[in-house]
Amino acid sequence: MLKILILGAHGQIAQLVRARLLTETDAALTLYLRRASRLQDVTAARETVVEGDVNDYATLKAAMAGQDLVLADLGGRFEPMAQNIVRAMEETGVQRLIYITGLGLYHELPAKFDAWLEASIGHDVMEDTRRAAKLIETSPLNYTIIRAGYMTNNDEVDYELTEKGETFKGTTISRKSIADLIVGIVKQPTSHSRSSLGIAKAGTDGDTPVYR
Repeated sequence: MLKILILGAHGQIAQLVRARLLTETDAALTLYLRRASRLQDVTAARETVVEGDVNDYATLKAAMAGQDLVLADLGGRFEPMAQNIVRAMEETGVQRLIYITGLGLYHELPAKFDAWLEASIGHDVMEDTRRAAKLIETSPLNYTIIRAGYMTNNDEVDYELTEKGETFKGTTISRKSIADLIVGIVKQPTSHSRSSLGIAKAGTDGDTPVYR
């Protein structure tokens, strides 16, 4: 039985992934979040809830022990959280990480969209995100970084992927699509090993996010 630690388990994508894993796999889930009371309908036979902050290293490391795969769906200052995740995984011998972040890590967007994104998000936030990704990419972990376009709650699974080094295609993506990619990786953990994937809906290219 695959054991999966979901960091930020109350996140919208994390909840979509959680529901599908309970239905489509026999995985045991550890749900890690700052306020456990926000989780509803916990399946006691397969789910363990841990109340903790990723910035609390001792709690994080304890939850990490014995896991097979870690999914991170986090918000906030990313660099210190990435440091803790990488360190805890190395010290507990956990290898597989799926890390959700945003587009623009490598200035891989078309020029006008890249400039708009940098101005919209802010240089400091983007640099924090880039440092976090670099920590993961330079670690010995078997990671998949998912660089998502601007997210929607559209009820659809429709996406195309770009690899690191390719120009990012599209601007927006449904959370269901991101969840679908993650579930596929969980089912085939050797897929997309040590890769950084851009994900967006085909046909949403633009100088700013295009919602359709």
